[in-house]
Amino acid sequence: MKLILKEDVEKLGQAGELVDVKDGYGRNYLIPQAKAVLATKGAIEELERMKRQAALKAELTVKEAKELAKVLEATSLTISVTTGEDDKIHGTVTNAQIAEALEEREILVEKRNISLDQDVKALGEYTATVNLVGDLNPQVKFWVVKAD
Repeated sequence: MKLILKEDVEKLGQAGELVDVKDGYGRNYLIPQAKAVLATKGAIEELERMKRQAALKAELTVKEAKELAKVLEATSLTISVTTGEDDKIHGTVTNAQIAEALEEREILVEKRNISLDQDVKALGEYTATVNLVGDLNPQVKFWVVKAD
């Protein structure tokens, strides 16, 4: 019996795969549990259409990420912090502060996708890496300056 899996099934396959199983396993377990549907001609055509749409969406996402990477590489930020004696900053600069500074420039990046190359505990110039899609990891330069 040929079935299309609707969800991942251990030792059988991933969601969206066309699998061949014994009739009893398909009729008595996979179909009643809504883990699979019969592989009719229409269902197979629908599966192919959904795969094409997913591939197109992934391609658009990569294209958008490359454009965002160009913008991030060209961006430099200034983060103002309060300092104590000898220009030592209070606390550290975090990825959340960098995400906020990017948001002020209308560049939306989630803070969990930003990683600092080193701890930022002093005034100066630093870089942060933004993890986008795959191996696309642009660097953003930022300066930590004393607040007025």
